[in-house]
Amino acid sequence: MIRVLLVDDQPLIRSGFRALLDLEDDIEVVAEAADGSAGLELARVHLPDIALIDIQMPVLDGIETTRRIAADPALAGVHVVILTNYGMDEYVFHALRAGAAGFLVKDIQPEDFLHAVRVAARGDALLAPSITRRLINRYVTQPLDTGVLPGLEELTNREREAVALVAQGLSNDEIAAQMVISPLTAKTHINRAMTKLHARDRAQLVVLAYESGLVTPRAR
Repeated sequence: MIRVLLVDDQPLIRSGFRALLDLEDDIEVVAEAADGSAGLELARVHLPDIALIDIQMPVLDGIETTRRIAADPALAGVHVVILTNYGMDEYVFHALRAGAAGFLVKDIQPEDFLHAVRVAARGDALLAPSITRRLINRYVTQPLDTGVLPGLEELTNREREAVALVAQGLSNDEIAAQMVISPLTAKTHINRAMTKLHARDRAQLVVLAYESGLVTPRAR
């Protein structure tokens, strides 16, 4: 059973998502909150698998709520998916840096929404190639200072290669084809890299790859 926490200041939005999720046999909405502060407390109480969090809310916004969840060891199993009505670029960048596992626009189709919840519950990042490209472009146009990343020296050459391909927005199957290995082996390389770099999920792995200088974006 996938346990979901809904955090959105619009009751109609929450009720709509809840109605959709309640129809699924493998998904349970465990709690709802109208602001980030209440959502954070409910996350600590219920320890959901997924926290669906609106990006703009009173008291505590979605970015800061995500950051606090990601920083709390007791909430390590909570995967945050950011919800928004707004344009992508700035919000994608800040949400992923804060520790979000994914990013969804509220006008998503119901079947895509349900698929996204299940993907996030597996621990996979909700990073479509288009979103990854936006993240890469942000680093191309406004590169951040790189620094020493703990665990970077522990990566094998194959793990570094896999991380670089993840940062390009490739799926496990595409990475496997590039590296001439099986998808399972590709996933193993990625999971080991995530462990060594202390990345919560695939989304954070992409951010760390660019911030550490492991991957350098090419201007286009």
